Amino acid sequence: MDRSFSTARLAILAAVCLAALALPLGFSGGAVATPAIGRDLGGGPVAMNWVTNAFMLTFGSLLMAAGALADQFGRKRVFAAGVGGFTACSLALGFAPSIVAVDLLRAAQGVAAAAALAGGTAALAQEFDGAARTRAFSVLGTTFGLGLAFGPVLAGVLIECFGWRAIFATGAVAGALSLAFGVPRMRESRDPQAQGLDWAGTLAFTAMLSCFTFGVIQAQESGWGSPLVAALLAGAALCAIAFATIEARVARPMLDLSLFRYPRFVGVQVLPIATCCCYIVLLVVLPLRFIGIDGFSEIDAGWLMLALSAPMLVVPMLAATLTRWMSAGVISGIGLVIAAAGLAWLGRALHGGAGAAAIAPMLAIGIGAGMPWGLMDGLSVSVVPKERAGMATGIFSTTRVAGEGIALALVNAILATLAQPHVRDAAPSLVAPAAVHEAAARLATGDLAHAAALLPGVARDALRQSYAAAFGSLLGGLTVVTLLCALAAFAFLSRTRAHDEPVAEPASAGVRRAPTLDRECG
Repeated sequence: MDRSFSTARLAILAAVCLAALALPLGFSGGAVATPAIGRDLGGGPVAMNWVTNAFMLTFGSLLMAAGALADQFGRKRVFAAGVGGFTACSLALGFAPSIVAVDLLRAAQGVAAAAALAGGTAALAQEFDGAARTRAFSVLGTTFGLGLAFGPVLAGVLIECFGWRAIFATGAVAGALSLAFGVPRMRESRDPQAQGLDWAGTLAFTAMLSCFTFGVIQAQESGWGSPLVAALLAGAALCAIAFATIEARVARPMLDLSLFRYPRFVGVQVLPIATCCCYIVLLVVLPLRFIGIDGFSEIDAGWLMLALSAPMLVVPMLAATLTRWMSAGVISGIGLVIAAAGLAWLGRALHGGAGAAAIAPMLAIGIGAGMPWGLMDGLSVSVVPKERAGMATGIFSTTRVAGEGIALALVNAILATLAQPHVRDAAPSLVAPAAVHEAAARLATGDLAHAAALLPGVARDALRQSYAAAFGSLLGGLTVVTLLCALAAFAFLSRTRAHDEPVAEPASAGVRRAPTLDRECG
């Protein structure tokens, strides 16, 4: 059978790429839109945080389950259901009457995104073979990079011209085109040996992420010592124990935890954690700062964000070329060191407010994060036996997407906590502690206007300085975490592979297709 680029397969590739374009647009564009949503619909810091976190929570917790359902019931069917659901949710978001409706629809949109991504990548793997498959996934990865890079700019233009609802309407259009032109040409395929979903593991994993995310976000409103927050975090710990117990006992686990016996596999899991801390979280917190605190328009903030995201279009390909001369692990470690230096530099550049001085450090962060970005998918399967490569990609994808949701929740909560003492020092002594607490939480979401309204005796410049001090401390913490991850990458991934360790071919994971890592896999 000819598995090259025929007209029908080009249509299928275009359909999956349209879906892949809509997903990062919804993520990065949603971050830019959050201040506008808050101005239009209101809502406190907790509700505003859920605009992004609701999407990431359901997306990350259900990605593996969606892959299992695609194997069992058909990749085309799951992809079509996911894209259809994403399109419907995007359309409904354009008419959402309240912030609660936005949050609930974003959660539903994350469920649909998991189905679309899992079904779409699996369908592409069935449609293409060999070099054609590699090229197809390369196009898919580039499309995803375009969505991340230009999402903030497009969102800024749409908000300036048509309002924040236009962002979600754009996602609905992309989804509708994908359904109309690609799905009818897609062949149905499934795994005849699929034995169903690990329901117990899926429920425990989802409950763990839900309790943890709820607890961290609620801490911004109630404080870390709140009984509700403590109960939610304790529930997350219990669910984690239950999940590990279930996965160790079932015959076909959702996540095969025995793979963590491979030290190099453990090292690979550090890479998405690092890129999350030095790159992904900035895609959310920087637009909130630029728009809400520094007073940039949405479109100006989008153009400034291009300094961070544009390197992702080029650097991953350059990093793949470098694997001819050095190992992927060493390249990844070097990239993380560059990103950490960029974070420290950005902290100094933003001390007096955002502006042109932030461009160079943001470019450095983007370049550094881009070096492991295009290599880590291939590494995830090159460090385990070939027959376990499929499970390795599943664990890696889950670590990456779920980790992004966890990190976003943590960063927002930590920023609010760091801002509290500075706000307290700026506020008159008679101001109630509850007002200081809420003002700090408002500042963390970029809501300077409401923070100032809560503290009428405090000048806005003082609140900006409080935020800047907290933001600098946050970037310092992210710098340390990124450096630690770089050290772990050097320690675990720069060692020479043992001769008796099987080599696996790179496979698609999530939204990116890694190039063949000759030095790492040879």
